[in-house]
Amino acid sequence: MKASDLKNLTTEELRDKLVEEQNNYRSAKLTHAISPMENPLALRGQRRDIARIHTELAMREMLS
Repeated sequence: MKASDLKNLTTEELRDKLVEEQNNYRSAKLTHAISPMENPLALRGQRRDIARIHTELAMREMLS
């Protein structure tokens, strides 16, 4: 997910998206620990998406 896509979402949608992404990441990490994923770099992408959401939420908090 791009940062420009995140800017179009409301704060509440961002919080919901953050919870959803964190749950997906935990699930994928557990699955990868049990049996290796075909593309383990997907975990990195998920972590970065979570960080982008955190950054956008922090920017909005600073501006308000």
